[in-house]
Amino acid sequence: MHDIDDTKAKRNVAVLVAAQAILGAQMPMIFTVGGLAGQSLASNACLATLPISLIVLGSMLSATPVSAIMQKWGRRAGFLLGATGGAVGGAVGAYGLYLGSFPVFLLGSFLTGLYMSAQGFYRFAAADTASDAFRPKAISYVMAGGLLSAVIGPQLVKVTSQAMVIPFLGTYLTVIGVNVVGSLLFLFLKIPKPRPPAADAPRGRTRWELLTTPRILVAVICAMVSYALMNLVMTSTPLAVVGCGYNQGNAADVVTSHVLAMYIPSFFTGHLIARFGVEKIMAAGLAILASAGVVALNGVDLGNFFFALVLLGVGWNFGFIGATTMLAGAHHSHERGRMQGLNDLLVFGGVTMASLASGGLMNCSGGTAQEGWTAVNMAMAPFLMLAGGALLWLMFQPEQGREDTA
Repeated sequence: MHDIDDTKAKRNVAVLVAAQAILGAQMPMIFTVGGLAGQSLASNACLATLPISLIVLGSMLSATPVSAIMQKWGRRAGFLLGATGGAVGGAVGAYGLYLGSFPVFLLGSFLTGLYMSAQGFYRFAAADTASDAFRPKAISYVMAGGLLSAVIGPQLVKVTSQAMVIPFLGTYLTVIGVNVVGSLLFLFLKIPKPRPPAADAPRGRTRWELLTTPRILVAVICAMVSYALMNLVMTSTPLAVVGCGYNQGNAADVVTSHVLAMYIPSFFTGHLIARFGVEKIMAAGLAILASAGVVALNGVDLGNFFFALVLLGVGWNFGFIGATTMLAGAHHSHERGRMQGLNDLLVFGGVTMASLASGGLMNCSGGTAQEGWTAVNMAMAPFLMLAGGALLWLMFQPEQGREDTA
C-alpha cells in the first residue's frame, strides 16, 4: 500500500467525480418525484414512499453481489452493471407510469437500486489507487462530485416532471439518457483488477471477525445511522413541503439545497479529517444531524425546511465520509470485497428500514402533514444516541483496537 502513484489516483478521482455528477443526478431526480409519483399511483397514502424504499432495498440486496463482481472482474465491470440497472429501472418506472400501474412502477424502483448500490462503491474505488495520505481527500473529492448532481437533478425535474401528459413520465425517460451517457465515463477508469489470491496468501478475517473489530464496528454503525437518518428525513421532505401548502417547485428547491449541503463540504472534509482526526469529524456530523431535527421541529415555514435540510446534508457528509474513511483504513486489500460488500449491505439495510418508516411516519402518524413531519424528526433521537455512544465507546478502547490496519 505504500509505493502508490497518486498521479493515477488523481486521474481515477477525476473520472469518478464526473460519474458522480452525471450519473448521480438520477438520484435527486428520483428522490424528488418518487414519493409524489407513488402517492399518485398508490391506493393507500401510507405506501407513498414505497418506491424510494424499494430503490434502497434493491441497493441493499445487490451490494454484496456487486462487490463480489468488482473483486473478480474489476471496478469498471461493476460500475457499468450499475448504469445498466439505472437505465432499465428508469425504463420500467416510465412504463409503470404509462400504465398507471403501481406494481410495475415499484419494479422499476427496485431495479434502480442496482445503480444506487454501484454508486456507493465510487468512494471506495477512489481509495483503491490512493496513498494513505491522499485517501481521505480522494474519498472526499469523489463525494464532492455530487455537487453538480445536486443542481442538475432537481433542475431536470423542473423541466421534465410536467413535460408530458402523464406527470413524471418525462423525468423517468430522462433517467434512461443520463445512464447511457454517464456509463461512457468508465471507459477512462484505470483501476487494476484485484489479483487472485495465491494459494499461500492470507485468507483474511471472516465477516464476523471483521464486524467485531471495534474500529470497523463503529464505522459501520455511524455510516448506517448517518445515511439512514438522512434518508428518513429527505424521503419525507417533498411530501411535507407540498403537504404544508407549498408547491412542487418549492420541494425541488429544498431538495436542491439539501443535496448541495451534502456535497459542498466534501471539498474540505478530507482536510478536516487529516487535521483533526476522523473521530472528531464523525462526532461533529452526528451533532449537526441532531441540530437538523431541532430546526425542523421548530416550525414548517419554508425557511425551516431549507435550514433543516441544509444541516441534514452537512451532518450526513461529516458522518458518512468520516465512517467511510475509518472503514477504508481498517481492513486489508485482500479483505476489500468481503468487507465493503458487508458494509453496504448493512448500511443500505438500515436505509431501507428508514425509507419504509418514512412514509408511515409522514402520512399515517397524525392527522396533518405537520404532525407527520414532527414524527419523522422525533424518530432521529434514539439512533443518534446509539451512534454517539458507539463513538465514545471506541475512544475508550485499547490503542490496538483504534489503529488503522490498511
